[in-house]
Amino acid sequence: MRTLNLGILAHVDAGKTSLTERLLYAAGVIDEVGSVDDGNTQTDSLALERQRGITIKSAVVSFAIDDITVNLIDTPGHPDFIAEVERALSVLDGAVLVVSAVEGVQAQTRVLMRTLQRLRIPTLIFVNKLDRGGAQYGSLLKSIEEKLSAAIIPMGSTDGLGTRAAAFTPYGRDDAGFTFSMIDLFAEHDDQLLATYVENENALSYDALRGRLAEQTQQALVHPVYFGSAITGAGTDALIAAIRELLPATEGDTDGPVSGSVFKVERGPAGEKIAFVRMFSGAIRTRDRLRFQGGKESKVTAISVFDAGSVLTRPEVSAGQIGKLWGLGEIQIGDSIGVGDHPAESGYFAPPTLETVIAPTRRSDKGNLQVALAQLAEQDPLINLRQDDVRQETYVSLYGEVQKEVIQTTLAGEFGIDVTFRETTTICIERLNGTGAAVEFNKKDANPFLATIGLRVEPAPVNSGVSFSLEVELGSMPYAFIKAVEETVHETLQQGIHGWQIPDAKVVMTHSGYSARQSHAHAVFDKSMSSTAGDFRNLTPLVLMTALQEAGTTVYEPMHRFQVEIPTDTVRGVLAALARLRAIPQVPALGSETSVLEGEIPAAAVYELEQQLPSLSRGEGVLESAFERYQPVTGPLPSRPRTDHDPLNRREYLLHVLRRV
Repeated sequence: MRTLNLGILAHVDAGKTSLTERLLYAAGVIDEVGSVDDGNTQTDSLALERQRGITIKSAVVSFAIDDITVNLIDTPGHPDFIAEVERALSVLDGAVLVVSAVEGVQAQTRVLMRTLQRLRIPTLIFVNKLDRGGAQYGSLLKSIEEKLSAAIIPMGSTDGLGTRAAAFTPYGRDDAGFTFSMIDLFAEHDDQLLATYVENENALSYDALRGRLAEQTQQALVHPVYFGSAITGAGTDALIAAIRELLPATEGDTDGPVSGSVFKVERGPAGEKIAFVRMFSGAIRTRDRLRFQGGKESKVTAISVFDAGSVLTRPEVSAGQIGKLWGLGEIQIGDSIGVGDHPAESGYFAPPTLETVIAPTRRSDKGNLQVALAQLAEQDPLINLRQDDVRQETYVSLYGEVQKEVIQTTLAGEFGIDVTFRETTTICIERLNGTGAAVEFNKKDANPFLATIGLRVEPAPVNSGVSFSLEVELGSMPYAFIKAVEETVHETLQQGIHGWQIPDAKVVMTHSGYSARQSHAHAVFDKSMSSTAGDFRNLTPLVLMTALQEAGTTVYEPMHRFQVEIPTDTVRGVLAALARLRAIPQVPALGSETSVLEGEIPAAAVYELEQQLPSLSRGEGVLESAFERYQPVTGPLPSRPRTDHDPLNRREYLLHVLRRV
């Protein structure tokens, strides 16, 4: 049986969860269609999801369309959860992008479509809410063509727009206009088809054109557009037929090598870790020992597979399927299982650009909060916990303010811990200005550690990460000491001269030396006479910081790409506000009624722009923003309080590390 892993994506409140319910009802998986407003849908399981009517965590449910098993993944629509969306996208075979017939193409719709196109995921567009007052057809198709993709083709006509009787009628072989539209669209990517049509316009049969439609849809070159209503069921039969005909279902090589990707991790009732895996080839069976990233290995203790709306215990999960695995205690989101290149590995997660301090309301919950946050970080590694041992504070990274509410509600509901947050701040980074070097020698007066370390730091290309290499012989001292230096280098670069992470750098070890294992006559090992890994771990921050000071660093702040669609008569006021917020707008695209402003804006100012835009644009403005790049900070350099013992202050550092100067 063939399998199709299908994603449902949309802007908040476009109706994708309602569409999921309708598809499950049509497939016979559920007896009645659940309601987001009533909080009884299949895929919104979190209390906050039911309360706010939005999807926060991706959910999986399975159903059958004839001979195809569809694993349907309902993904978040709020921009604060774009990382959750991208994880789900990494395991999809195809997607349905839902657009509201009333609100039209919205900010997050554009972000999602750009991501789908970047990952080349075959996508159908479903225009929902055809039965609502204000529903559009022709004008909305034009908007989709302008804002999402020019390579679209409407697949039918509508009747009774804005009424309960609204209907969608698919085009057929007798619709000459539809046939010509297909030829016109396909010809852009198929010169042979155009030549055939020019020679003999009757040479291309309707069935052949439908075959080309499936081919180009599966190559993500064209996007068929369907209309309907998830509430009344109008148009959903045509959509289901399109999912079967136009999206790429696969057989899966069950006899091939084990190859899969983990796109979600959650905890069970007993606190056990559960990994959601999409299988690309091979099969995983209970009691199999699996190798995954980092050279780790664990034994699978139980398996569940999504099937016919349920999650059923099975002895194995095979190619094409999505399963839940128990027993993999060290598995993480994004890990590859087995062999092969996985689409997930090429996924790109924009970094969170905000952070805040989180604290328990009751001091007695402090220890429990650390455990709970560690489990949440397993489910979303981009939360990126940062512990300040000096001030006994914990930082969490964020994409937006809504995440605070999600974390707060989750901690209260699942762990019984009430928390508060400090004001949100922007996360900057530091980059090296040049090359710097430093060395400290063993048994010299200024060096209280039994170690010799020399380090050189050099700038590295953006997004290349931190590399560590040797200019000393590998056998010049025990490998454990070299490893201690390397690990400490990575830890120390989490906080540069101004307290921000240095994400890209080349670090070279230029000098090394140690005191061999020694003891007094007939005595046991004496660490006061012999080097230990601790000597190297303690000395490395001092040497590295001296090298960084010589190289110098520049603080960079995150910039977001923005697009604002506003009434033309409000452009002047919005431009003035953008100037106050240090935005860098491009030349406005002015229209008679609506205009578009694009450019870059500091991440710190995005939330303020969101708050101001409704009043600046009479409530008609639409803002879309996403992380674009880092740029050097102008004006006073922002610094972040250090969470270590500050190796930039040698006296204080040694006082804490050695308890003496």
